[in-house]
Amino acid sequence: MGKGTVKMTQQRIAVLGAGANGASIGADLTRAGLNVTLIEQWPEHVQAMRERGIRIEMPEETLVQPVRVLNLCEVATIREKFDVVLVLMKAYDTRWACQLIEPYLKPDSLVVGVQNGMTTDIIASVVGASRTMGCVIEISSTMFTAGVIQRDSPPGRSWFAVGAIDPAQREREAEVAELLRFSGSVEIVDNIRATKWMKLVSNATTLVTTAILGQPMIEAIKDPRTRNFMIRSGEEALTVGGAMGYPLLPIFGLSAADLGDRERAVEVLLDTLMAGFVLATTKTTVLQDWMKGRHSEVDDLNGLVVREALAHEIPTPVNAAVVDFAHRIESGELAPGLSNLEPMLALAGHSQGAS
Repeated sequence: MGKGTVKMTQQRIAVLGAGANGASIGADLTRAGLNVTLIEQWPEHVQAMRERGIRIEMPEETLVQPVRVLNLCEVATIREKFDVVLVLMKAYDTRWACQLIEPYLKPDSLVVGVQNGMTTDIIASVVGASRTMGCVIEISSTMFTAGVIQRDSPPGRSWFAVGAIDPAQREREAEVAELLRFSGSVEIVDNIRATKWMKLVSNATTLVTTAILGQPMIEAIKDPRTRNFMIRSGEEALTVGGAMGYPLLPIFGLSAADLGDRERAVEVLLDTLMAGFVLATTKTTVLQDWMKGRHSEVDDLNGLVVREALAHEIPTPVNAAVVDFAHRIESGELAPGLSNLEPMLALAGHSQGAS
């Protein structure tokens, strides 16, 4: 057993947010023999995990893993502080979740934002940059039954990127990477903010656009109109990121050469995602939220693109249309479905033959 592994077994690790992705990662770390506590807000899910463990159904196998889990209301009973906290809450819950866990951190603890959206600096504003580690996650999973996870991308097909925002913490990037390698492949990156924006480009392409149509991602892109619309949404996000100073960086295990043609970069990201990380039945996290009657992360994804675009005076009609239809779905005015395609294309000024 190496020194790094010995250190990990001595650490107290929290997974803050044990939904589909959080529970999957928590189960992987627990199975590896680490000291892990899951913290979750859905009471029935907490009870199911306590009684039966986490059942993780993957394409090639099904695993059941007993875990230690607390309900959010039990956080106040914690006595021994955590060394590492992996935050897997929704992006819009980041600030209050970090405020909740901050009293249970050590001076040298790390809080890792294993999330969609640009949450790294939100975490740092609560716990300090020296205790913050940015992370990009790509796992496809769903959960509709308490205690049962459908993980479409098992560890062999899951991917993470890790990076510090405090230069003094660069040496600890490997520590976080070693943890996450129990759940997938991990890259350590020099510019985590830009890397997270690249993931936001991918998310702006796929998550809300296909959810509005009520379809799994692979099914949605079979329609050339939808595929073209999705790519345009990602291209707008890429343009906005460039205006913010973020370089074009590879993610999903791609190389810089794979994205050498900037005009095709979003299409390459889309095809890489579809080929390597999702199944024909994979529904986005946004569609899952709507199926459960929940608010989605649209304002932290396409909505963030629109807000940043306004600040840089960049038109983003596709992302604006996506946000408009998502808000109408969340207000109850519309339901996800193919009937939204034509009016959404029209709102974006996106004709069938547009490119």
